Amino acid sequence: MKGVVLNGCKAVIYDCDGVMFDSFEANFVFYSKVVERFGMPPLDRSDTETMRLLHTYSSRDVLATLFNGDPRGEAALSFAATIDYRELVPFMRIEEGLRETLAALHGKFDLAVCTNRSNSMEMLLEDFGLAGYFGFVMTAAKVSNPKPHPEPLLKILEHYGIGPDQAVFVGDSELDRRSAASAGVPFIAYKSDLASFARIERHEELLKIIGDGR
Repeated sequence: MKGVVLNGCKAVIYDCDGVMFDSFEANFVFYSKVVERFGMPPLDRSDTETMRLLHTYSSRDVLATLFNGDPRGEAALSFAATIDYRELVPFMRIEEGLRETLAALHGKFDLAVCTNRSNSMEMLLEDFGLAGYFGFVMTAAKVSNPKPHPEPLLKILEHYGIGPDQAVFVGDSELDRRSAASAGVPFIAYKSDLASFARIERHEELLKIIGDGR
């Protein structure tokens, strides 16, 4: 968003899916493996609400919805935990300009990830050569209440010893927006028309919004 500048920013927090990576296909394949294992009907790509669910919520919440009323819900969650996410990496694509933007931010801002992924985030950062940029990685497995609850973002702020007005959260979903609003962190919408402090279509645009850092 042109003309919008945030002063005093010390940390940039990124959502993963839909922001750092185009991971729609990977998520679709992951949950398709689970429903197939339990003999459920194939996931319907035309069901926009289900596709949004797969892409934004934690695996526990997704499976609780898909297996609502089904006594096999916990078994499905256990099976999902056995899937080797490295099999799904070929279905993921890093967002254009992310790597260059992280390189420009590194050393000037504290960088963190705030995702509803549970166990695959660190592996993804390593596989895509991004681990060295991030000082803190917050996943759904590390909190009692994942997004849209503010707990994940508040833990990141606590880790860095900063206030909510000293960070920004780059996300693309309503869960991200709600989490940011509850935590008091300025929200930057990536490729989204969600209500936000600013909106960006390319990662590089962030550099003009948050200033020069420390």
